[in-house]
Amino acid sequence: MTLSIWRYAHLVLALLASFVLIIASLTGIVLAIDVANEKTNPYQIDNFNELTLHQVLPELRKVYPEISNISVDHNQFVTLEGFDEEGNEIKAYIDPTTGKQLGIPKQKNEFIQWNLALHRSLFLHETGRFTVGLASFLFFLIAISGTILLIKRQNGIKKFFSKVNNDSLAQYFHVVTGRIMLLPVLIIALTGTYLFLLRFEIIPVQKANAINYTEDAKLKEVPLTDFSVFKQTKLSDVIKIEFPFMEDEPEEFYILKLKDSEITVNQITGQIVKEVKYPFTQVLEKFSFDLHTGQINWIWAIILAFASINILLFIYSGFAITLKRTKTRIKNKYKANECEFILLVGSENGSTLGFANQIHKQLQANGKKSYLTDMNNYTDFLSAKQFLIFTSTYGLGEAPINAKKFEKLVCEFPQKQNIQYSVVGFGSKSYPDFCAYAKEVDVLLSEQSWAEKSVKLHTVNDKSAEEFTQWLSVWANLNSLAIATAPSLYSQKAPKLKVLKVVDRAEINSDEVITFKLNLKPNAFTKFKSGDLLAIYPKNNAIERFYSVGKVNDSVQLIVRLHPNGLGSQFLYDLENGAEIKARLIKNSHFHFPKKATKVALISNGTGIAPFLGMIDENKKKIETHLYCGFRKENELTKRYTEITKKHLEDAKLKSFHLALSRQDSPQYVMDLILRDQEFFLTLLKTNGVIMICGALKMQRDVESVLTCICEKDGCDFQTFKSNGQILADCY
Repeated sequence: MTLSIWRYAHLVLALLASFVLIIASLTGIVLAIDVANEKTNPYQIDNFNELTLHQVLPELRKVYPEISNISVDHNQFVTLEGFDEEGNEIKAYIDPTTGKQLGIPKQKNEFIQWNLALHRSLFLHETGRFTVGLASFLFFLIAISGTILLIKRQNGIKKFFSKVNNDSLAQYFHVVTGRIMLLPVLIIALTGTYLFLLRFEIIPVQKANAINYTEDAKLKEVPLTDFSVFKQTKLSDVIKIEFPFMEDEPEEFYILKLKDSEITVNQITGQIVKEVKYPFTQVLEKFSFDLHTGQINWIWAIILAFASINILLFIYSGFAITLKRTKTRIKNKYKANECEFILLVGSENGSTLGFANQIHKQLQANGKKSYLTDMNNYTDFLSAKQFLIFTSTYGLGEAPINAKKFEKLVCEFPQKQNIQYSVVGFGSKSYPDFCAYAKEVDVLLSEQSWAEKSVKLHTVNDKSAEEFTQWLSVWANLNSLAIATAPSLYSQKAPKLKVLKVVDRAEINSDEVITFKLNLKPNAFTKFKSGDLLAIYPKNNAIERFYSVGKVNDSVQLIVRLHPNGLGSQFLYDLENGAEIKARLIKNSHFHFPKKATKVALISNGTGIAPFLGMIDENKKKIETHLYCGFRKENELTKRYTEITKKHLEDAKLKSFHLALSRQDSPQYVMDLILRDQEFFLTLLKTNGVIMICGALKMQRDVESVLTCICEKDGCDFQTFKSNGQILADCY
């Protein structure tokens, strides 16, 4: 049976039964706690399980000359009904060895009775009982389907209790507690179903087997202590004993109602007159009832209470997982046949779609025609030039649910033009079939005559944004696309906004551009570092704009160039001193100042200098740091930067400062400075130094191109330094 059938069955069953299960769980918690609380009453005696009727009944007869019946409840409390020597009517919990009264049985209070009625029948009598019973059956099917899905998720029953991949809090909780509470939940569901099937005779009621014995008339009167049946019967096996109405009357009998049978005993001779063996269904019914209600013992009752709480949390986390899978709506501006870029997604829980959606939105923002859809929607794409496939793997190397048809569709719809493709696989290395399906897709496409691989297969472990952006950087550079490659932008965490207040504002105007500096003060508990990102929401919706920040005097410092019709820059430019905004600071550990580097070279152009000024200010260990900056012209802003760097040169937080001006006499670019100091950069890289780049994407490409040439001339491999984490970039 396919995964999709089990998943849809699990969901549909949960939808059908959830309302009744919520009520049953809430009331079940109350009733389980009540059962456990009952057992704390001091009405049970020691050595109860060792007592036999021939020890107990004669002693009780001495204290109570007239006894109607004795009953033993699930708590092993003994209740006696009868009269004492003074003729007073008695109904009390007693010590069966002495007859001492221990307490008076009390009716359940109204709250417990209300919960019990709601739990059993929803106050709808037989209709309600049937509804609750049907919900128990559906719950049993939910538990079975959930177990099968869990086994598939864990790659087989042998790995049932192996490490769980932490996709999200809801899913992690659903899986982990599902394993822990599987047995109690299955017992609740199974016993509830069995009681339902018996009550409505869906399981046929078996008849009891009655055996009548011929009495031996020669036997004489025997004292109770010598009754053979009483010697063989333990009090713990008794449910109820009915006493003869009249003593010394041969036609009046003791009737022993035991857990598995009913025995009629001659009160004079002690002979068994009749024995009724309860059918298996009746014995199993009693056992199921005790299991379902927690009457076996107080520990089991507490376990059932926790299981009932867990069922409520199952319902919540299950629907949270479903909502997460469906809430990410794909927004396509263009029709599939109009688009150059086709992004195909195979995602089990929606997280892979989140990565693809980020690329999709940026392509559209860059004016590219991009179309995002499930892999199951693969068809002829008449204008396509590139396919980007983002897919996870499910179970034992299987396709995720929305990619099941992909292989068949690829064979059914061969593209009519040559198309470049790249496959990115998402998975967890804790599973042996890491990205197995992505590898299958890569092989499948390589076999198509119309497909040409643009970037080799790339895999991402545990939704690592750093690993994802490694692929993205290569692909974006190959296609000369301005797509953000800061790992923190691809984090799957939900945004949490903080209030920041404008505490300082400065503006520099030139003939061509307006650049301004903002200092924003977060609350005292907000932790951040230079190089982190500030996400703002200019339209108070999901549209985000990101800025690298510097930390100066515990404030968030931004240096921003005002762009004509720029959504983010115009929003920030309009802020006055004292204004407050809601934004979020995103930890960007990928671009923090390296504390263990031997030397650091900071390379920026324009507003990319902002995080570097903060890093230099925070360089308390005085690691050898060199700043290379590129600007158009000398102006008030560059003079201000020169003053700041002069201060840090004096306090040894900065070793050197190099400024390139591209629109002055004898123009220079920052790349010219790197070529001039190429020996310094080679030595820095060879001695485990770090180069950090911040600013425009074009500048980053040019800088990396120059560094590549420098390394090649010396016989070094620039990509090796980059893979070692010695080249850090945060460019847009």
